[in-house]
Amino acid sequence: MQRNLVVFVVGALLVGAVTVMAADNPAPKLQTTCPVTGTAIDSKTSPHVDWQGQRIYFADTAAADVFRKDPEKIFAKIAQEGVTLENIQTTCPVSDESLEGGDMGPPVAVSYKGRTIMFCCNMCPPKFEKEPAKYLAKLPGEQPKAN
Repeated sequence: MQRNLVVFVVGALLVGAVTVMAADNPAPKLQTTCPVTGTAIDSKTSPHVDWQGQRIYFADTAAADVFRKDPEKIFAKIAQEGVTLENIQTTCPVSDESLEGGDMGPPVAVSYKGRTIMFCCNMCPPKFEKEPAKYLAKLPGEQPKAN
């Protein structure tokens, strides 16, 4: 399920790897190619991986396996290209509140190293910024293997 992103600017987060997506930004650049092979993808038929709250489409399962070996490298490429991946979150990773019509107002979207992380309110992104690994681990989908 895709949803329109309604966002706010939180000035304190405009530094470092976390960027708040402002309402006056242009429309997101949706994924149209495989981040490994560069070939066109189709969200209805291409294989995908759900990883830390993001759905990433690939040309084939071999490309998905390449991603799993070094996801941060692929997320860096996605970020560099300005692509916004499909978000599969239903809850805020900080508060565990639903992102659907809560008392906190519309969800807040934050760009973090190639991912779009959704939060229930503008009070949660600063907490995420202090401990991103802790909150990334709470997102739906696959996670990095522990060493």
